[in-house]
Amino acid sequence: MTEFTLTGFDLDAFIRSTLAEDLGEGLEGGGRDVTSESVIPADARFTGVMDSRDAITVAGLPIAAAFFTALDPDCEIEMLVKDGESVEAGTDLMRISGNARALLTAERSALNTVQHLSGIATMTAQYVAAIGGKCALLDTRKTIPGLRFLEKYATRMGGAQNHRMGLWDAAMIKDNHVAVAGGVGPAVARARDAGVANIICEVDNLDQIEPALEAGATHLLLDNMIPPVLREAVAIIKERVPTEASGGVTLETIGAIAETGVDYISVGRLTQSAPAADIGLDLAPA
Repeated sequence: MTEFTLTGFDLDAFIRSTLAEDLGEGLEGGGRDVTSESVIPADARFTGVMDSRDAITVAGLPIAAAFFTALDPDCEIEMLVKDGESVEAGTDLMRISGNARALLTAERSALNTVQHLSGIATMTAQYVAAIGGKCALLDTRKTIPGLRFLEKYATRMGGAQNHRMGLWDAAMIKDNHVAVAGGVGPAVARARDAGVANIICEVDNLDQIEPALEAGATHLLLDNMIPPVLREAVAIIKERVPTEASGGVTLETIGAIAETGVDYISVGRLTQSAPAADIGLDLAPA
């Protein structure tokens, strides 16, 4: 369908299921676009331009294109910008020409996707700029179910690095794990003894740092610590493992957090709370 690929993500299946949802496949009276079928002649053509009404960082254009080609394999698409580019309001992103019924049926699914992903990339770029190169920005697992690979792709387009993709690629020992295991040290030791290579341990006070390190933690997540405490934590750790600040980070606070010397700052709102970008598709002048 398209050359766009993401490891672990089935783009064709995503396109099919999204269109099926919009068309109401399997529902009584479903499986069709009533508006396009009743209003648009079967052989009508449509040429349009997708453009951004906001200043954004772009993400998701190849996926939007896949929606259009799924319903009109012969449509012509010209990409005018690339994912990861920052553009001004009013920038044309894509030109498309093809069967009008097919393209208008695919329009909303394509726009929903590129609006959502560009919103994430745009917010991510704002946080990266606020850090000022002092450390790296990480995303989290706070993603919409079924969209993790796409949303984490969008944060990469905005300049962030991906944290763990799921529950399988690193241990992350948090407060509930610690409570059940009987302490930071026992929790980390059990992960170490199980042969886990990457052990991220959340600590919410300075007294937990040494027990976590002694037990074998390979990365410390410094949770909900104010900048003076973060500086003290970084001094105690002395670069023995990477350090990550997390919890309640905003655009207003991230600069001060970055100044503390942490290696990473993770921000859940990148995927959890980013507003959609204002992007539209309009008929191009003849």
